Amino acid sequence: MKIRKAVIPVAGLGTRFLPATKAQPKEMLPLVDKPVIQYIVEEAVKAGIKQIVFVTGKHKRAIEDHFDTNFELETNLEKKGKLELLKLVKEITNLAEIIYVRQKEPLGLGHAILTAEPAIGNEPFAVLLGDDIMISEKAAIKQLMETYDRYKCSVLGVQEVHPESVSSYGIISGNNVENDVIKIDKLVEKPSIDEAPSNLAITGRYILTPTIFNMLKKTPPGKGNEIQLTDAIVKLSMKEAIYGKVMEGNRYDTGSKLGFLKATIDFALMRKELKDDILEYMKEKLKERGE
Repeated sequence: MKIRKAVIPVAGLGTRFLPATKAQPKEMLPLVDKPVIQYIVEEAVKAGIKQIVFVTGKHKRAIEDHFDTNFELETNLEKKGKLELLKLVKEITNLAEIIYVRQKEPLGLGHAILTAEPAIGNEPFAVLLGDDIMISEKAAIKQLMETYDRYKCSVLGVQEVHPESVSSYGIISGNNVENDVIKIDKLVEKPSIDEAPSNLAITGRYILTPTIFNMLKKTPPGKGNEIQLTDAIVKLSMKEAIYGKVMEGNRYDTGSKLGFLKATIDFALMRKELKDDILEYMKEKLKERGE
């Protein structure tokens, strides 16, 4: 069965960006002039996903409004002859079929995925975390979808991280079946440097078979009294083969302040109308600092 649906969990409180996220979702913070969440939806659509399932929480209405029709804005833009902006606004509304489900309590990523079960049904699906942006020639989730098409098993998107960072990720190890595909035999959540089986980290992209829902139902709360997706994937690995796909591309963790700032700079430099001015400004600031 082809991957048709994607789950994007966006119920988190975004406490690392307070006070900016007191009244707006962290996923709506802009990179230049486009919110983080739109980049992620566009990646899924580019890969051929037909239906997006947002797992939302309280105070996430701005996400729904962003992907909904805004008749007043569209009418205003049309009257003023701002047709390019009008086209841009309408394109956002028509990106994909979108479903919203509510995670009523903040019980972890695993619980958020389980909340999406009624919308997913009994079919494999993609997961894209709401604060991980991947920039690559081929959409990152598409790379996983193609791996799924070959092996018909769950696929985890992985990338190498610095050994000192392994304690922040789920880390995998296994045997290479292709140059960039690993059949996973071990998965450890946030290990110490000494305990890490490798430096291949799970980084925000998954293809999961529907069996994961049964595993999530059997997974007790773990760290932080939350249901951890990684714990359920470990259970899944005892029943089904799971593969890791080393993703090509640059990843930005926009859930961290440094990652968000790096993304802002890089995305500005990707814009032809901004690149020269940004570079000139950066040179001036470095000169001022004597660097």
